[in-house]
Amino acid sequence: MKKISLLTKIIFHISNIGLIVLYIYPGSIMGWLIYGDFQKQPQVTSDFIVSLNHLYAFMILSLLGIICYIDEKIKILFLYLFFISIVLELCHAIIPKRSFEYSDLFGNFLGVFLIFILFNLYKFLKSINE
Repeated sequence: MKKISLLTKIIFHISNIGLIVLYIYPGSIMGWLIYGDFQKQPQVTSDFIVSLNHLYAFMILSLLGIICYIDEKIKILFLYLFFISIVLELCHAIIPKRSFEYSDLFGNFLGVFLIFILFNLYKFLKSINE
């Protein structure tokens, strides 16, 4: 179990660093890898009020964090995830070739918030069954 836990923590931290790099790079690394164009941003699904790419990214990062730290300081994890979801998007206001967008900010925040709600629902249902 410790090996699985260590592996998931490594995956979480690498994903976290990868997300930060993708966010602060002035251009689209994913666009360059997929299309050969730093100006083009790949779209997983079309947006609906919030940026779904950002929603998916922060949901996955939040899930990985919960899997890694479920028995540890989960409140600190969620505070960190909420903080980084806001700060990274705010950085787009000053990074060249990037732009701050409210739909991206709400997508980031909603991705963390949905996982936070599901986690608390899981804890509540688990406490009822005990």
